[in-house]
Amino acid sequence: MPLPENFRIRLYDSPLPNGIAMETKWMEEAAEQLEAKAHFWQAPTGWVVPRNYATQVRQGPEPLRNVQVRASGGGLVPQGPGIWNVSLVWPVREAGQLDTCEIYRFLCARLANALRELGIFAEPGSVNGSFCDGRFNLAVGGRKLVGTAQAWKRIQQQQIVLAHAVVLVDVDPVQLTTAANAFEASIGSGVRYDANALTCIANETCFAGAIEVQAISAMASQFSKQMEVSYGFT
Repeated sequence: MPLPENFRIRLYDSPLPNGIAMETKWMEEAAEQLEAKAHFWQAPTGWVVPRNYATQVRQGPEPLRNVQVRASGGGLVPQGPGIWNVSLVWPVREAGQLDTCEIYRFLCARLANALRELGIFAEPGSVNGSFCDGRFNLAVGGRKLVGTAQAWKRIQQQQIVLAHAVVLVDVDPVQLTTAANAFEASIGSGVRYDANALTCIANETCFAGAIEVQAISAMASQFSKQMEVSYGFT
């Protein structure tokens, strides 16, 4: 199962306060069930940081709430209303069947197709001044709309892939950037972001109505025609 054609979709109707920890659980489930799943979830207002931020967070002048630490690298990633996470998890028989760039291109292509359904034309590339910048962002007019990450883990002799996307669906780029800069200032990192480096689906789409519903539906349809809604945190 190098690149799955279809995933079983699981949509979480309530924010997950421990979404990063849940990703580890989902990888363990993939090793047991040998099935590809796509988890669509949100988190409460807060932050996801790499391990190298953890010490700075603990030593900051004030306790910082709702901070989750991930195993992968990168930088600060905001969470909260209007921000959706897409976590693809699947088993690979041999690690050599895929490379990381191939997985990123697969993820970006599927999400770009979904955005086109909403009248948005996004391309992969880095965006200077955006949070957790990388060359496999999806950007519109030079402004970041989607960030991506990836992790591999061997569980029970089975290689498991996690491909993750953070999608800015309906947010205020200025407010989000102001909050991110305040976080970085509070831990003395010296990192600062530019509000002009961000956009969101609500600001770019030509469609009206329930933007989050339309966005999730468009993204989910790129990975599977079946969706399961989870009422709870398991």
